[in-house]
Amino acid sequence: MSTVRSATYDLLRGLGLTTIFGNPGSTEEPFLTGFPADFRYILGLQEAVVVAMADGFAQARGNAAFVNLHTASGVGNGMGALVTAWHNRTPLVVTAGQQTREMLALEPWLVNREATELPRPYVKWSHEPTRAEDVPAAIERAYHIAMAPPRGPVFVSIPMDDWDAPAEPRPARKVLSRVEPDRASIDTLAAELAAAKHPVLVVGGGVDRAGGWEAAVRLAERLRLPVWEAPAPERASFPQDHPLFQGSLPLAMMPLAERLRGHDLVLVVGAPVFRYYPHIPGPILPPGARLVHITDDPDEAARAPAGDAIVGDVRIGLERLASNVPRTQRPAPVPRPKPSEPAESDPISVPFAMRALAQAMPPDCVVVEESASSRAAFYDQIRINRPASYFATASGGLGFALPGAVGVALARPEQPVLCVVGDGAAMFAIQAIWTAARYETPVVFAVIDNGQYGILKAFAAFQRTPGVPGLDLPGLDIARVADGMGSEARRIASAAKLPGACVEAFANARSRRGPVLLDIVVDPEIGDLFGQPTG
Repeated sequence: MSTVRSATYDLLRGLGLTTIFGNPGSTEEPFLTGFPADFRYILGLQEAVVVAMADGFAQARGNAAFVNLHTASGVGNGMGALVTAWHNRTPLVVTAGQQTREMLALEPWLVNREATELPRPYVKWSHEPTRAEDVPAAIERAYHIAMAPPRGPVFVSIPMDDWDAPAEPRPARKVLSRVEPDRASIDTLAAELAAAKHPVLVVGGGVDRAGGWEAAVRLAERLRLPVWEAPAPERASFPQDHPLFQGSLPLAMMPLAERLRGHDLVLVVGAPVFRYYPHIPGPILPPGARLVHITDDPDEAARAPAGDAIVGDVRIGLERLASNVPRTQRPAPVPRPKPSEPAESDPISVPFAMRALAQAMPPDCVVVEESASSRAAFYDQIRINRPASYFATASGGLGFALPGAVGVALARPEQPVLCVVGDGAAMFAIQAIWTAARYETPVVFAVIDNGQYGILKAFAAFQRTPGVPGLDLPGLDIARVADGMGSEARRIASAAKLPGACVEAFANARSRRGPVLLDIVVDPEIGDLFGQPTG
């Protein structure tokens, strides 16, 4: 009879989970001993980095990622990244070691008290098997729960003495979990879209996750729909250089409703209705507008403050709509303006920095972004036009971008990866640069360095709360930190030098098979980030 360890590794092979992200501790070593040659272990220097790397990896592959954390302390360290993975709808199988079963009642050193409670509510399922021989079955169940829509992380706590116990082999099963939306409801919606005078389409990250780009484009083109991205999109779900694309909706009630003014039917697909941050009171919808919501998340549908909802697979819903609506002759909307052409100036303006990056990016580049106070310029200059090529954080918490970019690069070693990140956000997970160098991932890290927590200064101005301490970051040299972790790194404060440095960074990352970091010192001036058009 096989052991729990051998049965688990065989199961993981069958599920396609042969990359393990972790930071090993004593309670994990019994699992990792005799590590199989056909697996790879990706070491992160802190557990939040470990979880965020797995997040990027899973999103880029379209399959769950396997994470191995160290008992309670490791899960605690990883919780911020787990919150982001939950909101990103990323399927992660997160495991953590637990003390020996015979000592659990004594609460020994490194015990995980109430192990299943610690990661809640930011996991879909949390479990510690009652018997050692149940571990493989628990891991397989966790995988299928993580992959079922809406996808998300799950957690399994495993006592360290379970691995050598006997267990029956457990071949991996298939669980097909795509659920077709109600056909009659979709057909009714198609007729309503065709009859509407001024319909509009709002897309969210769920369209990209479901593989629905082509269907969304076909639907928009047949009806000549203006297309907006939902507020603070974590993934791009429509080609941003398409003439029907209008930009990203604001993250607040009143300005969002203003953008939708004049539309009689609002179709929201693959996004919450709606994601808000600053409280700018106003209506959910403009007068005379009706909303219909297509989502794979029953909870998201239930909590929506307006409109009717159809729950089911987003791609299937879009494909049926696109097949059922007639081609319209209504005038096409006014196209979004082309990217601005910021002037070269010192200090470097954020729009100029984003333009330099946009012009240097290879055509097949994947972008990971976490630059909150620079996002308007990012949206203007860097326009995503391919599926599964933009990843951000849906949680609003910092620390995803650097490790997330490393995970994306590990999943897609043939593609260049650009990570656009603020200096404050970079320091939440700076250890990821060491992993990028250690595993030769050719990521270009572009740090938009304004010497402050710019988004918080903007929010303080918005709330009229002057004098908030701790918002400046003096004396921080991220290029020197990156150099110490094995990355090529440059600090750039001259606009004249920036375009060439960006081109060189992409060339060097590919040729040397390792990360390159550009610490781009920019003008700290921040405009109004709330309620203003984003391009």
